[in-house]
Amino acid sequence: MNDGSHAPSRQPATAALPAAAARIASFSFHGDAGQTLRNVQLSALPGTLTAVLGGSGSGKTTFGKLLAGWLRAGHSGVLRGSLALGADRVEFHGNSNDPRINPAAWSGRAGYVPQDAGAMLSSVRSTVAEELAFGLENRGVPRVEMIRQAARTAERTGLSGLMGRNPAQLSGGELRRLAVACAVIAEPGVLVLDEPLASLDAAGAAQLRNLVDGLLDAGTAVVLLSQRADALARSAGHWIVLDGGTVTAEGPPAEVEEGAAFSDAGIVAEGRGAASPGTRPAPAAPAAPVLELRGVGFGYGTTTRTTKRSAGTARPAPVLHNLNLTVRPGEIVAVTGPNGAGKSTLLRHLNGLLQPQTGEVLLAGKSIAGIPTGRVACTVGLLFQQPRDQLFERTVLREVGFGLRRLAGGETAAGRALEALAAVGLADAAQTHPAELPSSKQRLLALATVLARTPAVLALDEPTVGLDRYGIERLQHAVAAAAARGAGIVLVTHDLAYARATAHRVLALDGGSLREI
Repeated sequence: MNDGSHAPSRQPATAALPAAAARIASFSFHGDAGQTLRNVQLSALPGTLTAVLGGSGSGKTTFGKLLAGWLRAGHSGVLRGSLALGADRVEFHGNSNDPRINPAAWSGRAGYVPQDAGAMLSSVRSTVAEELAFGLENRGVPRVEMIRQAARTAERTGLSGLMGRNPAQLSGGELRRLAVACAVIAEPGVLVLDEPLASLDAAGAAQLRNLVDGLLDAGTAVVLLSQRADALARSAGHWIVLDGGTVTAEGPPAEVEEGAAFSDAGIVAEGRGAASPGTRPAPAAPAAPVLELRGVGFGYGTTTRTTKRSAGTARPAPVLHNLNLTVRPGEIVAVTGPNGAGKSTLLRHLNGLLQPQTGEVLLAGKSIAGIPTGRVACTVGLLFQQPRDQLFERTVLREVGFGLRRLAGGETAAGRALEALAAVGLADAAQTHPAELPSSKQRLLALATVLARTPAVLALDEPTVGLDRYGIERLQHAVAAAAARGAGIVLVTHDLAYARATAHRVLALDGGSLREI
């Protein structure tokens, strides 16, 4: 499984041989003087679930990528230690003579689902079915067998009804299920999952847990990387807590959770992830709505009706149907609902990225129909579900300050940018390139770009995804401060506990319309 002249050493055969093992004395990225990981060890037996927990920047994603071969010693950084899959172990001494892992061979035995599910996909396939078959096709699997395996994997991951869909048109939760399916279809002996429940609705989360149970029963070793001690993490037999790139606690979950290291790491405990309801600002006094949706209807593409009367007639696929929403200054409204219900579609109507096919969107009583999206964006700040969709500058400070000078003038713009960075805990990272931040801090940076413009409406798409406890507290304070100054806030989330602790109203989007829950 390596490209160099050094063959991996063969460990003695034993019934208790780990499916995957890692001993990382140290790992540093090229160009980074500090150590991202140090003194980290893991041994995962076949059929076991191990949870590696930690807060933002703890090193768990780097560790998972090393274990799965997505980061290669020598190519990506300097590793001292060893990695093993079954009896095959590769030793690294941190010098130019170290072996090189063959990523194609390694990935055939160790599957990996990244935190950013989109990074898992080929981006060259036009349907879910083709994306599922892509890896098998590269391995030369016969077509009949490819089709059989794709159908079986789709059924196990809840994708059977989406096989003809374009992956680019999937919701965040649907995209994550596809990424998991692409990883398990080759039946690897080891599966590494980075924040696998992020963006999944309750049904999707339950389905993933059932899938993991089936993999464990079949002998697969599963390694979970997470900032949350959720239901999946709690089913693990062993926890490892990372903080600052090193192990600060490990052992049975019940013991680890009672220790100080667990709390200090910023891990979100299930049921205690959101801030106290006491931090929620009181609703504003009755005032004219800052945002209204009146009878909004929208559908992507067309569907073909095959009834005798309407054979061949193309009609819009209903996503939003006669949808009404009113948000007043200082009001926080949370929207939840199943994957694919149209929650992100709804948010994109607020700032004009999508135009309703029926009905209208009003800001401060005026319709936004015909107004350029760039002008609407001055009033409605949208936080995308994927931070990479709105980050493009060379430094964190330039990212937040982009366009502010034109809106607010030089000195005011600089002050707002620094204030927004401080609000999300990124003041010390002002000169860092956004791509060098962990995904959770990229999300907070994207939030800062929205906050700095002090919009009248904030539209937040899955803002808690990937955030540790400290990140959620910063998010909570930022939302409360925006509401206190009179902004109307609409946030989409699957985290119902966070929604109830944060919002004045919680609405469910299902069947194209909203209802209060």
